Amino acid sequence: MIHPTESVAAALVKAGITIPAVPKPAGAYVGAIRTGNLVVTSGQLPWVDGKLLHIGRIGAEVSEAEGKACARVCAINALAQFQAAIGDLEAIRRIVRVEGFVHCAPGYRGHPRVLDGASHLFNELFGDRGIHTRVALGITEMPFDAPVQLVIWAEVA
Repeated sequence: MIHPTESVAAALVKAGITIPAVPKPAGAYVGAIRTGNLVVTSGQLPWVDGKLLHIGRIGAEVSEAEGKACARVCAINALAQFQAAIGDLEAIRRIVRVEGFVHCAPGYRGHPRVLDGASHLFNELFGDRGIHTRVALGITEMPFDAPVQLVIWAEVA
């Protein structure tokens, strides 16, 4: 956990993370929307410089460790969406919910461990404000053959 007085910006620097440009939507939707004091992202894929970090199913073409890294990248892309929607990550009062979709091979059951890549990042950056609820689902198909997709809900000031 981070010290309560440490800013998110300082925690990002300490973690060696630079918020990327907002990934462009792949269809007719927006990357995030604010309603009242909630901001919800669309599904975030593990895009890095316009390419997916890994491609395929976890438990087949993609290892669990690679899947966990993908979940972390999805979380970083969600932060980019939040920053674009609200202007300042310091305005995030709490990460409320992480909805994770894991593209997995038949019989793979490690969904929670994969999504820990995102959960640990939110806890590291936001401390107690990063503790959230979560859904971990295994699915058989994913857009662009991505291994992980996340939807993040945040309460904002």
